[in-house]
Amino acid sequence: MDPRLSIIDKRLIGIKRLIAISGGKGGIGKSSVAATLALTLSKSGFKVGLLDLDFCGPSTHIILGIRGIYPKEEKGIIPPEIYGIKFMSIIYYAGDNPSPLRGIDISNAIIELLAITRWGSLDFLIIDMPPGIGDTTLDTIRLIKKTEFLIITTQSKMALETVKKVLKMLKELGVPIVGVIENMKVRESSFVMEQIKTFNVSYLGTIDFDENLEDSIGDVNRLLETNFAQNIREIVSTKIGNLTP
Repeated sequence: MDPRLSIIDKRLIGIKRLIAISGGKGGIGKSSVAATLALTLSKSGFKVGLLDLDFCGPSTHIILGIRGIYPKEEKGIIPPEIYGIKFMSIIYYAGDNPSPLRGIDISNAIIELLAITRWGSLDFLIIDMPPGIGDTTLDTIRLIKKTEFLIITTQSKMALETVKKVLKMLKELGVPIVGVIENMKVRESSFVMEQIKTFNVSYLGTIDFDENLEDSIGDVNRLLETNFAQNIREIVSTKIGNLTP
């Protein structure tokens, strides 16, 4: 048995809630939601960590404008803290280089990252997941036993069909689901909400398409002033009233 597995539980013991942000396809705003949710919770006075597990395209550091700060080595790795968020990502090891990992290599990298990272005491650890159903998702469920999933979709029927598969898998595995957020909404329609409710999963609300979001990438102050961030704050305060540690 890999001795690192028992270490992972010890590394996570001080975290009250672990929420994985997942979705069906790339380009649905999953990383933007993860980064902005972490910011929102931090601004609300919670102790927050953000873990980017998207090995294919880590981007939360770009969204938050994180550069020039690095983890410290002290009986493991201590994540750097910025904007009140403890941040950890595969970029600290791969840099800007591609990470062409597959199968057992992905599992090994995740185990190593979880085993060496010392989060300490947190109210929330937000985990940015890669899109779809794959090794990273299954390993997260296996290795981080208290993980809850917050699912992101758009009005796209293709994205929604993949999200349905994600929901079905999580349901079959008995994994807690916080709910589903409909992102980048451009027209009034109840189609997504009606589809989600067939899974007996909470439909948490919508985030309207925000044409100013792209210009705020890398600038936290501008990001927090966008309608995108305002929609997330509203969902957290009114639709996820139980989103407390």
